[in-house]
Amino acid sequence: MHQSTQKQKVQGNSRLLSIVGAVILGSVIVLARLFGPRSVRLIAFAYVSLCRSVPLVLVVFWFYFLVPLVIGRPVGQFFSVLIAFILFEAAYFSETMRAGIQSVARGQLAAALSTGLTLRQGFQYIVLPQSISKMAPILLTQCIILFQDTSVAYVVALRDFLTSTSIVAQSETRPVEMYTFAAVVYLAICLSFSFLVESRTWHRS
Repeated sequence: MHQSTQKQKVQGNSRLLSIVGAVILGSVIVLARLFGPRSVRLIAFAYVSLCRSVPLVLVVFWFYFLVPLVIGRPVGQFFSVLIAFILFEAAYFSETMRAGIQSVARGQLAAALSTGLTLRQGFQYIVLPQSISKMAPILLTQCIILFQDTSVAYVVALRDFLTSTSIVAQSETRPVEMYTFAAVVYLAICLSFSFLVESRTWHRS
């Protein structure tokens, strides 16, 4: 029971770390694409295009099997999945952020600069508040997708919630009850996020 509790804590921490890491890296990528020199913008564009062109399970395989060959030592199941999720999801978060920022009319930033604000201040006080309001529902939706995508961790034998449910279902020979329970848990969590998305959309409108 103690081991099971510890595994559940690790799984929860991995999801939280994936979301936080993806948001941070996504923020760096979007800043590079919007304000970096041409070479940096091209690199960021290529990175996002690559991540959006391959399936998540392939990225997990890359980190679990190929990275140890490059660095000469195993990365481990947990860190392979965590790093793969952060790098993969960051590309999607960055595109959402970029769309939110670019949805704010450029004239507003120009007007802020004409009042004496610096570029950083104009971006912080004028652009960001409006863009965050617009992209928050989409970011929450992406968090739902990330939570559901954690089930691909089984490909490197790392137990996620669904894999643990499957093991219990087989050992207890009660697949209907266990998979129904898993569906209810996923549904409850995803509906909670969906409610947040809808409430943000309704509040904005």
